[in-house]
Amino acid sequence: MKKLIFTAALCGLGFGAMAQKKPTDVLKNLETKTAYYSDIAQQIWGLAEMGYQEKQSSALLQETLANAGFKITTAVAGIPTAFTAEYGNEGPVIAILGEYDALPGLSQKAIPSKESAGEKAGHACGHHLFGTASTAAAIAVKEWLEANNKKGRVRFYGCPAEEGGSGKVYMVRAGLFNDVDIALHWHPGAKNAASAGAALANKSAKFRFYGVSAHAAAAPHMGRSALDGVEAMNNMINMMREHVLEDARIHYVITSGGKAPNVVPDYAEVYYYARHNKRDVVMDIFDRMVKAAEGAALGTGTTMDYEIIGGTHELLPNLSLQEMVHKNLTKVGGVQYNDTELSFANTIAKTLGQDSADQETAAAIAPYQTTAKAGGSTDVGDVSFAVPTVGFGTATWVPGTAAHSWQAVAAGGTTIGNKGMMVAAKTLTLSVIELFNNPKLIAAAKKEHQERLGTNFKYVPLIGDRAPALNYRN
Repeated sequence: MKKLIFTAALCGLGFGAMAQKKPTDVLKNLETKTAYYSDIAQQIWGLAEMGYQEKQSSALLQETLANAGFKITTAVAGIPTAFTAEYGNEGPVIAILGEYDALPGLSQKAIPSKESAGEKAGHACGHHLFGTASTAAAIAVKEWLEANNKKGRVRFYGCPAEEGGSGKVYMVRAGLFNDVDIALHWHPGAKNAASAGAALANKSAKFRFYGVSAHAAAAPHMGRSALDGVEAMNNMINMMREHVLEDARIHYVITSGGKAPNVVPDYAEVYYYARHNKRDVVMDIFDRMVKAAEGAALGTGTTMDYEIIGGTHELLPNLSLQEMVHKNLTKVGGVQYNDTELSFANTIAKTLGQDSADQETAAAIAPYQTTAKAGGSTDVGDVSFAVPTVGFGTATWVPGTAAHSWQAVAAGGTTIGNKGMMVAAKTLTLSVIELFNNPKLIAAAKKEHQERLGTNFKYVPLIGDRAPALNYRN
């Protein structure tokens, strides 16, 4: 593991701490830095680097934290774009998670109509805002610790490749959270909410079939189609859907199926996800998928291998922490649109089948709930099994917007996204300060975490012992 220590070059950016005795002072100081952090977020939005390729995005956040006086440790867990940034030498360790990877095929200009920005990825899940808000919060907490001469360590985790690459799983497996007391995260979204979260366990792999090339018209009998192997596997998996739990999810894309119809393809690849809200169910489904692939290869006269790409646990809630974060999000409040933002939001809303944008949802805090239905997966799940973990979401998109859409990319490139980002930064800051001020809350969260794990729990990563899948987006 490489270590790189940056000096604290404050460069006149206002990273002073002497006046920030109270949390309200910290929030006021954060507000004055809105333009500064918005510029960082929009630089990352423009870079739009995909999982494990986020060299410039990671470097920008590292530089920002180093300039604020954090000790940077680079290339953690064997991942070039993963890092940690820490301030403090003693006291509780509070982790703040940050992400910065984009999604393929979702390039979009920051305008309220669908228009590609070129052949590149897009921040359709708002991770440019995620990483920047978490960075802003870590720096704000550091300044508060200094101003109040408080003991405590705040540690930012630069987490790459959340979108299918399971970056945090490798970080958990490497023991990087072993000394952490509490971990916090947030996520961009279409509303402000800090209810108990949920996420599906997930295991993914690329199945590769190998056959024999031949002329598809003159000598098809001499060929063995790798694409036949893929399609046979897909047929069996689709029949298997009737015989798995109804709330399980299986989805795939054929990533390689041959180059010309008149050539029997000797190579084909299909990329699969299996999901459920219990990791044991996911592991069983995945094992059955492997058997289907083996059978497909046998039946088509091809051979097959597979590469596990990602694997995540479900999300373990912690209500002791969740109530506290909801309270702080309520204190901060939601997003207020100005006239320019409202015009943009109304135009986006029409593309979502709405007459106008729902300003009330953007400005309000959703009612607190203790349960949630999972709709996707996140590698934060593995963190939540390692340490008490809590998260929330803010309205960085026009209400009604779905994640992984061009509308999410567009709003994330505007001041609408920036405003939601600063709501998140302030909520994280208040919550971490409260944890440092209330050791009993940390103890209660740890007690609840242990009770949810159970006495016989042993962490086993779904990725096994494979090295990070650094090329999964290639």
